Amino acid sequence: MRIIPSYKGVYERNMRTMSGRPESLRALLSMNIKHRRKVLGISQEKLAQAAELSAQTVNDIEGCRMWVSDKTIVKLAQALQVEAYQLLIPAFEAGKGGEKGPSSVETLLTLQQNIKNEIDLQFYRILKSRVLP
Repeated sequence: MRIIPSYKGVYERNMRTMSGRPESLRALLSMNIKHRRKVLGISQEKLAQAAELSAQTVNDIEGCRMWVSDKTIVKLAQALQVEAYQLLIPAFEAGKGGEKGPSSVETLLTLQQNIKNEIDLQFYRILKSRVLP
């Protein structure tokens, strides 16, 4: 595939951000569940009971060994007293030792840039398929 020089960087950045998405999303879900569970001071067993899941299922989700359905995410969110979408976005205090993760503004700007890059890449592909030799 021939890449126009001005789009080469966009293409390469998109390929890096596209790789490993399911694993990173699974890790993000795990981190957010653990964090919220600790904030509430509840064990995996108590969370499992509140969400009507098995303790092993909660352990597997937190251990990134299992992906879950949307219904399970909703159950977990209700048990953790948050909105379901909040379990799938970067946490504000993600690091150890009180390190701050990206702010919500930084996260939104990054998401906006990723969407723009993806649109640019798709636009380039359409142009290439119809106009470029």
